[in-house]
Amino acid sequence: MPSYVPHTDAEIEAMLAFLGLSSLDELFSVVPEALRLAAPLALPDGMSEPDVLAEMERLAGANVPCTGRGVAPGAGLVCFAGAGAYDHELPEAVRAMASRSEYVTAYTPYQPEVAQGVLQALFEYQTMVARLAGLEVSNASLYDGASACVEAANLAAAVTGRRGIRVSRGVHPHWRHVLRTFAAGNGSELTEVALVDGQTSWDDAGGGAPAALVVQYPNFLGCLEDLAAARRAADAGGALLVVAFDPVAAGLLVTPGARGADVVVGEGQPFGTPLSFGGPYLGLFACRLEHVRRLPGRLVGETVDVEGRTAYVSTLRTREQDIRRERASSNVCTNQTLIAVACAVQLAWLGTSGLRELALRCGRATRYTRESLLALEGVEPLVGAPTLREFAVRLPADPAVVVDRMVDEGFLAGVALGGAGAGAEYGEGLLVAATERRTRAEIDAYVAAMDKVLR
Repeated sequence: MPSYVPHTDAEIEAMLAFLGLSSLDELFSVVPEALRLAAPLALPDGMSEPDVLAEMERLAGANVPCTGRGVAPGAGLVCFAGAGAYDHELPEAVRAMASRSEYVTAYTPYQPEVAQGVLQALFEYQTMVARLAGLEVSNASLYDGASACVEAANLAAAVTGRRGIRVSRGVHPHWRHVLRTFAAGNGSELTEVALVDGQTSWDDAGGGAPAALVVQYPNFLGCLEDLAAARRAADAGGALLVVAFDPVAAGLLVTPGARGADVVVGEGQPFGTPLSFGGPYLGLFACRLEHVRRLPGRLVGETVDVEGRTAYVSTLRTREQDIRRERASSNVCTNQTLIAVACAVQLAWLGTSGLRELALRCGRATRYTRESLLALEGVEPLVGAPTLREFAVRLPADPAVVVDRMVDEGFLAGVALGGAGAGAEYGEGLLVAATERRTRAEIDAYVAAMDKVLR
């Protein structure tokens, strides 16, 4: 039988004869009839390459990118949306370094002797993420923040031997959906803990002995959570504390590890990755040294070669698919190498003082935006808890409609909550973020446009 897919009638007849079948219908009889096409696909005629490119450019022209600086017509939307993906500066130095061919073309570093540069970059990435998290060890990254959160829950279940996961409703709704999807497959029992005025009410979390408590810091509404209360709740049930942190806010806040976190996860998109229509992004993952052998994905270690020179290698494959698959707590066997390298370059570019300055600029822009919006008639805080670099407000109009109308004014106004928006459990409101890219002139123009739309 030929190893390629047959194309001509003669080849099809030869294949059927070899299989002892009389027709293609008999070949596909195992496929339920409801799943079969009743007629050929209605595909258009083929096009030349220039025509295809022209059509793709026409379709791409419908996009309105969030690349606006200032409020000049046609400059793109000025972005005040956040909710897990943020419009941060991407220094040219980061673009130049991360786009070097050594990184872009790098394959999985199975042969460390020819991949020392990539391995060193990943080792330095791990070091910086561990320091941001305040824990002893980090892996070489995961696919995104949501998948990192799932892996943290899996680690906690493996460590404790339990299946209960208590997750704060302050955790990003999309992350909770991903957790719920995986829980349905692996038998975990997911319980959500309510918010009271923007902060998690751990006193209402219930009893029992869960595997993990999951909290976001700052949370989805931008509010600062009480991690000491979360730690006490975890200790009461003998659970691991998983903290989903904002790596930019970490420039100002005490590290989650210092607040008692056992596992820290996060979304690394703010460092080195543009918005990119929602991905691919970067999952941050760090844990205590005692759990290193359950660390998901890839871990790069530092050692010395036979001549005593510093060397880097992939180590600690904890997934065990090739040894004891039934005991594996994770099936992740790769990482986001290129995006992790870009993250490492930007963190190294910023340094400690640069990260603090970045967080301060974001915090100041957010405070100014919040105060200016709340000065408008009918705009009120959605919750009363203190916020840092994102906040939610209640508007005297449908938030989804306001977002649509603000596009005509040149702004991506934020993320609509409730109703047709995300996070219906929070009530109707608008989630707003102001990064270091937002100038006072942009903020003033945004507030003036909001005032116009709300009138």
